[in-house]
Amino acid sequence: MKNTRPTRGVLVAAVSTLALTLSACGSAGSSNGSASSSTATRASESAGGAVPAAADVPFGPGCAAGPAEGAGSFTGMAAAPVVTAASGNPALSTLVQAVTAANLGDSLNTQQNITVLAPANPAFEAVPAGALQALLADNAQLTAVLTHHVIQGRLTPGGLAGTHTTLNNDKVTIVGSGANFTIPGEGTVAGTEASVICGNVQTANATVYIIDQVLKPAAP
Repeated sequence: MKNTRPTRGVLVAAVSTLALTLSACGSAGSSNGSASSSTATRASESAGGAVPAAADVPFGPGCAAGPAEGAGSFTGMAAAPVVTAASGNPALSTLVQAVTAANLGDSLNTQQNITVLAPANPAFEAVPAGALQALLADNAQLTAVLTHHVIQGRLTPGGLAGTHTTLNNDKVTIVGSGANFTIPGEGTVAGTEASVICGNVQTANATVYIIDQVLKPAAP
């Protein structure tokens, strides 16, 4: 019977072709704000894999909600200070409204090397409407809440877990590892555990971790 198994030479050629194809795909992804690496990480997470977050790549299922290009894309945000960068991302519009109401835009934009735990719009939607309006109208309380979301120093995914001092001069505790990080429910306005849904987003002066709950500062 004729042997139909591929020769060693054919196998080597096929493997070489596959390697070149994957290399080309990786190069194309890097020109899109590391979108390919981010997509791969999210795919692994959705499949149940505890994939460690890369130090230079955004991660998390919420990253897909951001614009693919323009000011609110990962590439666009990296070129602007944090509040300006957030204003280009529709998922952070309520946060930008709150920062503007508290007159914190210039202050946060000029801070150097900070980490921002940025509540996405659904995080504010989880706060009862009356309580949210009262918060937006109380500048002192709003400032305390917003600065509680800011940590001095750029935290990489590897350094995110732990208890950190905020710009409100209180503490926030983050638990987890790899690409999965949470903040216990007692630390949120709604009393529900907060999760990082898109982490390690870079801006010109900050590393941003987008979360799904609004945090509350410690009682005075």
